[in-house]
Amino acid sequence: MISSSFESALPLVAEHAEIERQLADPVVLGDHVVLRRLNKRYAALGPTVAAYHAWHAAAGDLATGRELAAEDPSFAEELPALEQTTAAAAEVLHHQLVPRDPDDDRDVILEVKAGEGGEESALFAGDLMRMYLRYAERRGWRTQLLDLTESDLGGYKDARVSIQAIGIPGQGEAPWARLKYEGGVHRVQRVPVTESQGRIHTSAAGVLVMPDIDDPEEVDLHLNDLKIDVFRSSGPGGQSVNTTDSAVRITHLPTGLVVSCQNEKSQLQNKESALRVLRARLHQIAIEEAEAAASHARRSQIRTVDRSERIRTYNFPENRIADHRTGFKAYNLDHVLDGDLDQVIASAVDADDAARLASAGER
Repeated sequence: MISSSFESALPLVAEHAEIERQLADPVVLGDHVVLRRLNKRYAALGPTVAAYHAWHAAAGDLATGRELAAEDPSFAEELPALEQTTAAAAEVLHHQLVPRDPDDDRDVILEVKAGEGGEESALFAGDLMRMYLRYAERRGWRTQLLDLTESDLGGYKDARVSIQAIGIPGQGEAPWARLKYEGGVHRVQRVPVTESQGRIHTSAAGVLVMPDIDDPEEVDLHLNDLKIDVFRSSGPGGQSVNTTDSAVRITHLPTGLVVSCQNEKSQLQNKESALRVLRARLHQIAIEEAEAAASHARRSQIRTVDRSERIRTYNFPENRIADHRTGFKAYNLDHVLDGDLDQVIASAVDADDAARLASAGER
C-alpha cells in the first residue's frame, strides 16, 4: 500500500515511463530539440523515480517481515533493520519530492553590467565575467559570448554570455541550478587602477542570470510584436568596428524590452542571439509574475535566496569574499576569481534546500 505522503511520486513515475517510451520513438529521435528536452527531463526525474522504487521495495520487505513475525516470532529479530532501511529510504524520497525549480535542468544566459563607479566598476564587471567563464571551464561547460561592450580601459560596460552543459547533467548540476543564485548586485572594495593616492574605493556591478530557452515554442513570441533595427557595431568610446550594419536591436513592443547584439559578424547571427536573449527575458518575467501571484509559502519553495539586493562583497585588501545572504565568508578571493566558486555557490544551494524542506514540513 502506498503512503499518502508519497502519492505525489506516482505521476512522476508515470511521466518517467512515458518519456522512456517516447525516447524509443523514431520520430522523436529525429527531432534534436525535442530529444534534448526529453532527455533533460528524463535525467531530472531519474533520482526521484529511483528513490521511489527503493522506498517501495523497502516498504514491501518490511510489510512481509511483519507478516512473517506475526506467524513466527523468530522473524521479529529482522524487523529493526528492515524498519531502519525503510525509514532511510523514506527520508531520501521525501527530499526528492520537495518542490524544486522547474528550470533547474536548463542552461543559462548570464549578463554582467557595470554599475556606479565608472571605469573601476567596468573593470570589476570584466573580472566577474572572467570568473564565470573560468567556473564554466572548470565544470566542463560550453560558453559563447553573445554581446560585449568594452570600456576605455578594457573593462566591460556590459557583457552577455550563454553557458551550456555538455551532455545531460545530473540533478542539481546544470548551469541554471548552480548559477541562478549569482543574480544581484556584487560589490568590490579595492584600490582602483585610476587611484593615485592608494585609497580603497567601493563600487559595484550587476549580474543577471536567466534560464536559456532552447525551444522557441516554449515562449509565445510573435513577429508582429517585434521592432527590429540594424546598426553598425561599435567598440570602446563608440568607435566603429564594423563597416556593415551587422548589429541588431530588437524591441518587444508589448513589454518595451530592448535587446541588442553586435558580437557576431553576421546580422543573421546577431538576430538569432538577440531573439534567444529576448525569449530568456520574457520567460524570466513570466516566472516573476507567477511568483508575485503565488502565496508566500509557494514563493519560498521556488526561490528562497533573495537575489535582488547586494548579495556579495569582494574585498581585495583582505583577500576576502563574503556572501550577505548565507553568511558564507572565506579568505581565498584570488581563487574564487579564478573560478573556484563551488563553496560559495554551495552555501546558497544548502540554504535554499533547507528552506524548501522546512516549507514542505509546514504543510
